[in-house]
Amino acid sequence: AAAAALPLLPLDKMQSPESLLDIAARRVAEKWPFQRVEEHFERIPEPVQRRIVYWSFPRSEREICMYSSFNMGAQEPPAAADG
Repeated sequence: AAAAALPLLPLDKMQSPESLLDIAARRVAEKWPFQRVEEHFERIPEPVQRRIVYWSFPRSEREICMYSSFNMGAQEPPAAADG
């Protein structure tokens, strides 16, 4: 009876639940910089490292621009003269 009360969604609209790895990695990334995680824990499995780094990356365009070193107006420095 309870299952009948749930609306059926098309397959493309269904979302799988977040994995425990993603939930834990996001919580770690919210609290600690990745460098501190690496320093504090000796062995971190590669999949865990990748997810922490993924969740550490800023999500909003404003934050991405703030932390980006990309400069549209910058020119390359002149080449050093050989001599």
